[in-house]
Amino acid sequence: MSELERVYAELLARAPENKIEPRMAPMFRAMEVLGEPNKACPVIHITGTNGKTSTARMIESLLRAHDLRTGRYSSPHLVSVTERISIDGEPVDDETFVRIWDEIAPYLDVVDSELQANGENRLTYFEAVTILGFAIFADAPVDVLVLEVGLGGITDATNVADGDVSVITPISLDHTDLLGDTTELIAEEKVGILKPGGYLVSAVQPVDAADVLLRQARELEVPFAFETLDFKLLERKVAVGGQMLDIQGQAARYDELFLPLYGAHQAQNAAVALAAVEAFLGGGAKELNVELIRQLREVTSPGRLEIVRTAPTVLVDAGHNPDGVQAAATAVKESFGFSRLVLMVGILQEKDAAGMLYQMREEYGELVEDLCLTQSSSPRAIPAGELANLALEAGWPEEDLHVTEDLEDAIEWCVGRAEAGNDLAGGVLVTGSITLVGEISLLLKGRE
Repeated sequence: MSELERVYAELLARAPENKIEPRMAPMFRAMEVLGEPNKACPVIHITGTNGKTSTARMIESLLRAHDLRTGRYSSPHLVSVTERISIDGEPVDDETFVRIWDEIAPYLDVVDSELQANGENRLTYFEAVTILGFAIFADAPVDVLVLEVGLGGITDATNVADGDVSVITPISLDHTDLLGDTTELIAEEKVGILKPGGYLVSAVQPVDAADVLLRQARELEVPFAFETLDFKLLERKVAVGGQMLDIQGQAARYDELFLPLYGAHQAQNAAVALAAVEAFLGGGAKELNVELIRQLREVTSPGRLEIVRTAPTVLVDAGHNPDGVQAAATAVKESFGFSRLVLMVGILQEKDAAGMLYQMREEYGELVEDLCLTQSSSPRAIPAGELANLALEAGWPEEDLHVTEDLEDAIEWCVGRAEAGNDLAGGVLVTGSITLVGEISLLLKGRE
């Protein structure tokens, strides 16, 4: 076992990621005993339902173009836990990850002991990784931290930080059992990251959610910028390998920006990211150098309509709710000239699997005649057979389905169907959960 594997095993021995507790006191206590690494640098804090990670990576890219050393904290990871903690755009090296964990572990033992003495659960996996992230960024040190919320906002472990800019990507229904069953209730959770002295930047939201955000910004007397009112995407054109964008920022217009990502949703994320960087660097009033903004051409977003194989093209997309499915489908149809598309789908238990499968049927129509239902190795994965029953209920014909728990078999079947009849324009889309996307990416890249 490597040292990284040892540390990861210690983290996994804690309460799992989907058992996030709605509490903040243990996080503040951990920050106290560690000397408040959460206050080591300015923070851009990001929440929302969809687009958080892509927006975080775009913000990171724009800040790095301005010669700032960045830290980025995001979740979940695709392949390695180190991906969650990035410095200057790259996952922290294994040695640093292990060294800082071993340095802070005795302090976390103190917090764990205090919690258990009070009859509470010790720090969870997500709380521990978040604490480790703050410690690594303080040790680096970084000039600015791009901090992505794990779940919700007000009681998320990341909310021990006070964001200089709080960014809220599009809000829709997800995690309704934890956050509420309306976008208004979900917005009330997410706007909890907005703090006095901060700055709110928001994507277009449902009316009830926007009202919540605006009310909180006014109550805290912080400046705010809403998409379409204060900044907006003016134009986008599909281009080879991505799209060309014209964006009206808060302070100026920025034209001919190449974004090497696909879909209207990524163009929207770019507009939000640009507005956030304007807010951070100049309070929204200072025009930024367009040549530096053009560094968007360097941004990557693994697992978000990412090509992991050619001939036939295999795309992976971590969309895990109906809105994510719809955004990806629109982008696939717009940006790829597939004559036929094969879907490989695996979904986790807490997700709206029925809604996602129905949305896929509606969005892809006759483009998809082959649907492979499978499952990742996650204990939270819906069994492939159960997923097949949900697909039938969502209107998928039984003869279109292939059910397998074996990912190697899933790949072989999907590639075979995409190439059926020597079709050179067939493709495969792997989607439904980030755990499936991560495992398929690893298998296919390993073959390369």
